[in-house]
Amino acid sequence: MEVYSEKQQITKVLSAFKDQNLSIGMVPTMGALHQGHLALVEKALQDNDKVVVSIFVNPTQFDNKDDLQKYPRTLERDVGLLEGVSKDDILVYAPTVEDVYDGKLEAEHFDYDGLEHEMEGRFRDGHFDGVGTIVKRLFEIAKPDNAYFGEKDFQQLQIVKKLVEKYNIPVNIVGCDIFREDSGLAMSSRNTRLKPEYLEVAPFIYKTLTAAKDHFGTKGAEEVTQWVENEFKSQELLELEYFIIADVVTLKTVTEKENNKQYRAFIAVYADDIRLIDNIALN
Repeated sequence: MEVYSEKQQITKVLSAFKDQNLSIGMVPTMGALHQGHLALVEKALQDNDKVVVSIFVNPTQFDNKDDLQKYPRTLERDVGLLEGVSKDDILVYAPTVEDVYDGKLEAEHFDYDGLEHEMEGRFRDGHFDGVGTIVKRLFEIAKPDNAYFGEKDFQQLQIVKKLVEKYNIPVNIVGCDIFREDSGLAMSSRNTRLKPEYLEVAPFIYKTLTAAKDHFGTKGAEEVTQWVENEFKSQELLELEYFIIADVVTLKTVTEKENNKQYRAFIAVYADDIRLIDNIALN
């Protein structure tokens, strides 16, 4: 499997594929791959002739420097996992910070029509400017026909769609279902850092989300939110940062349900010093 660390190298190869009228799919990742990532890659392979998997821990989307330093980096293992999916039709782009940012490590500023100010945007200053910066650069380098993102980061998915729409980037964004452990815990690269006692209790997050979905059928949004907050008060090892019921389109917090609108519940929880997020469609 070819692993490219320089954008000039991979751009040349992808241009040759384009000249052969081969379609290109892309799966942007920060590495530490798991089955959720591989499911995205498999979907991309079904839809495209060739797939680029980027592996890059992007500094500009971390508001917590400690989290950036601790983020797992496992390139050799990641490449091995991808080889198990396809040795012939996957290319890996694993650049240095210098290669991506050309020596100027700073995020561009983006206007996502307010999506960036909701949920994660309230708690992670500048996060979505960093996301937009790296996604835009990766799209400029790879020029994919289709790009694949998991719904675990649903707000990020909506923001990438808005980025493509507002900045006229010619790529189709495909959202894919959340991939879960048997316990229901949403797969995340951060899960590998959970101590055993926290890993054991972490499935409570999804269990609570599914119960909240049931309650949402008969109760109001504020009542469901209060119920979830009370549930977490009984969990000593898990600290609830937020639980929000939001409109799927605007991502704004909902206080009263309206007909013909779609809603989703979003949650962020600390298990020790590790931040876990999840979400679920409510209707």
